[in-house]
Amino acid sequence: MMPFLIAVLLSFVPALFYAAIVYWLDRFEKEPAPLLLGAFAWGAIVATLGAIIWSSVLQLGIAGLTGSADLAEISGATLVAPLVEETLKGLAVAIIVLAFPHEFDSALDGMVYAAITALGFAATENVLYLYFAGYGQDGYAGMAALFVLRVILGGWGHAVYTAFIGIGLAVARLRRGLAVKLIAPLLGWMIAVFLHALHNAMAMLLAGSLGLAGLAATLLVDWIGWAVVFAVVVGEIFRERRWMRLYLREEVERGTISAEQYQTATSIRGQLRARMRGKTARRFYEACAELAQKQHQLATLGEERGNTARIAALRTQLALLAPAV
Repeated sequence: MMPFLIAVLLSFVPALFYAAIVYWLDRFEKEPAPLLLGAFAWGAIVATLGAIIWSSVLQLGIAGLTGSADLAEISGATLVAPLVEETLKGLAVAIIVLAFPHEFDSALDGMVYAAITALGFAATENVLYLYFAGYGQDGYAGMAALFVLRVILGGWGHAVYTAFIGIGLAVARLRRGLAVKLIAPLLGWMIAVFLHALHNAMAMLLAGSLGLAGLAATLLVDWIGWAVVFAVVVGEIFRERRWMRLYLREEVERGTISAEQYQTATSIRGQLRARMRGKTARRFYEACAELAQKQHQLATLGEERGNTARIAALRTQLALLAPAV
């Protein structure tokens, strides 16, 4: 029992820490905690169990059709697992965007939900690897080795793959045209599957045959992918800030917010300091961000899902909160 509990702690504590980083990176308008918890739970339970079942069934099918257990194992890792796992993780993000479309205000929102879902999946998957493949084969030394490899060196892998599904779904939500709404999610899913399959293939073929050199090459490719996604995240943060600078100027002119509050709302550092002042300040500046996002959606998508009414409600909320901030 103790080795299993240690595997759980070594898997879930870092995953929750990584999830906290994702939450922190969503600088201006935080996503609702219940949805994020639901996404994490989906990844940790639904997606993981579904992946175990469907990957096993498909791998057995390949073995039966080809008569080769080795081919089934290779194709299972390099093709079946990426297809099944990314589909199941992406399904959580698709459900959220369909059920709560008003929570998808930017590509960053899609990346946040996707990454949180994927981190839940990675946590449960790592428990199984650390306990069965690590401790089960080489005791605590094997568990420690897999912890370093999977949780520390490769801890962002699943989050980065699935982030592209989140981007695709967010683009579909925030762009006009049927073609974009069909192509963007499919393209995001294809990129996620490709990156996942590339990692698995390199880990199995290169690391297996070249040892440390193959492992180093696999990690280098992974980390380049992480750097690209981080750059996208930074770009999205600054794009959201541009929206705020543009659309909140009108709110200063209207008298909804003060010039000082405008400066704080449009400053990343100012936001960080303001959120430490208490619940009212957090609610106020998140409402500022949401107002700017809804105004951008009104300008680009039109009335859509009641944008005008949402903007009016947010202005009323800001007017009530402003004197206390």
